[in-house]
Amino acid sequence: MAIKIFLTGGTIDKHYVDTKEVFDFAETHINALLRQGRSTVPTEIEQLMLVDNNDMTDEGRAKILAACQNELSDKIIIVHGTSTMTETGEILGRSDMSSKTIVLVGAEIPAELTHSDASFNLGAAVSAVQLLDSGVYIVMNGQIFSWNNVKKDTERYQFVATE
Repeated sequence: MAIKIFLTGGTIDKHYVDTKEVFDFAETHINALLRQGRSTVPTEIEQLMLVDNNDMTDEGRAKILAACQNELSDKIIIVHGTSTMTETGEILGRSDMSSKTIVLVGAEIPAELTHSDASFNLGAAVSAVQLLDSGVYIVMNGQIFSWNNVKKDTERYQFVATE
């Protein structure tokens, strides 16, 4: 069965709009990143939303939770903004996901920019979701964190264990 990838937005999928001099959403970069990485892993991508971290709501998290609960695949990657990723991880982690492996992943720099961490993080997530036991995880910065043992260090722009 294919790995299900749910798109929710975040910096990883932002696109620079010259005419507005802002970052906004056009379409996902995830397909291109998988092709660039020459991934041969079967995936199915579904866009739930494309929102900025600051626009992720409780309703958005409920939509993500329902999508995960209703998904037939037991391997799920959620592409998510990094600033609110731990909150969504907690919602999923506190729910009964005992039969599924769920990995949240994102990037600090948009995928379309040269020095982005997007492809590295996505590749790590694709590998991790295949190898980890069931549960909810955050995969960032080359590390795997359990949903209840991680926080974002906003000064260093990286994720660290809470213990």
